[in-house]
Amino acid sequence: MRVDLHFGKTGLAVQLPPGPDYRVLEARWANALADEDTAIAEALDRPIGCPPLEQLARGKKSAAISVCDITRPAPNRRTLPHILRRLESAGIPRDGITILIATGLHRLATSSEIVEILGQEIAAAYPIANHNARELADHRPLGSTKSGTPVFIDRRYTDAELHITLGFIEQHLMAGFSGGRKLIAPGLAYQDTIKTLHSSRFMRDPRAVEGSIEENPLHQELLEIAAMAGHDFVCDVVLAEGRKIAAVFAGDPRQAHEAGIGFVRREITQWIPEPVDAVVTTAAGYPLDLTFYQAVKGVTASSHLLKPGGIILLMAACDEGVGAAEFSRLLKESAGPREFLQTITGAPVTVDQWQLEKLAIAALAHPIWYYVPGLPEEYHPCLWGRDFKTAAEALEE
Repeated sequence: MRVDLHFGKTGLAVQLPPGPDYRVLEARWANALADEDTAIAEALDRPIGCPPLEQLARGKKSAAISVCDITRPAPNRRTLPHILRRLESAGIPRDGITILIATGLHRLATSSEIVEILGQEIAAAYPIANHNARELADHRPLGSTKSGTPVFIDRRYTDAELHITLGFIEQHLMAGFSGGRKLIAPGLAYQDTIKTLHSSRFMRDPRAVEGSIEENPLHQELLEIAAMAGHDFVCDVVLAEGRKIAAVFAGDPRQAHEAGIGFVRREITQWIPEPVDAVVTTAAGYPLDLTFYQAVKGVTASSHLLKPGGIILLMAACDEGVGAAEFSRLLKESAGPREFLQTITGAPVTVDQWQLEKLAIAALAHPIWYYVPGLPEEYHPCLWGRDFKTAAEALEE
């Protein structure tokens, strides 16, 4: 049985050996819009739960727009021109509109990546800035949340008169769903804020998982931070196959985001009748499997589908290797998943420990197998699982 997997930029065709009872669980893609531009315009003409963007912008001299970085397949080049035209038509000058690349603690976007994210015309014509979570001076202190999270948000965002985010909605391993408030925190937050949001208080809470917002403590924390920073308007999309747009949700940040989540739950989410013995998974291909750091999400999502002790086989290109330096160091230095969890319990949160924490939790519950050809050889012994040189070798096992 041949299966075509989303893997890197090229995809990966694998041949499943005969024998087991296979079920191919594919993304249940919603239909792509016939006319994306018209749908975006209509969503902006009739926003959910708030006045049109032009009305919000009228009388203001500045706006900040937070957009996803290169690790997210958000279609900024299609949505952003609509936003910019409306802001300028309402009287905000072009030099008063700042576009912020919401990197969180990811590396800064390169100049060529900024063009890929925004398009050449926008990249050349508007003020654009990388968020840098490690520069305290770049952030406005806003106090603390009710639960004690210190809140520092990029001052280029907070100091603008109008606050807009552009994103896309899919399931997220901790916040329940991406999009909306995540473009502010962690996207534009200082490292201390980000580290607190990724502390064990949230990471080990069973409610902070994919597909859940109703009782998800991390989601509630992010909503509170967004309100503190200012969040006036959102334009989120749901993607169809091939990065086409399936639906557009614009308007009040909370109401529009929740409408998008409802669409994902109805139209895209797949269900299985009972837990299974093994899962072969990817991290959805480029750009989501550029690094092992990002590819871990394929493991955590799969763990919810398995019987106790069921096997996870992750296939991810990892063309940029491990990921951030801090994550790379932690992966190399940690003896095993149990030892890692013991080491970080009660200790100050370090950058990127949260992704390894999620991996450790999965590794203690399930054997994990890997085909990750782009990962440097020195890291292969550190994976807390079995490493295979070819996809065929892993599948035949």
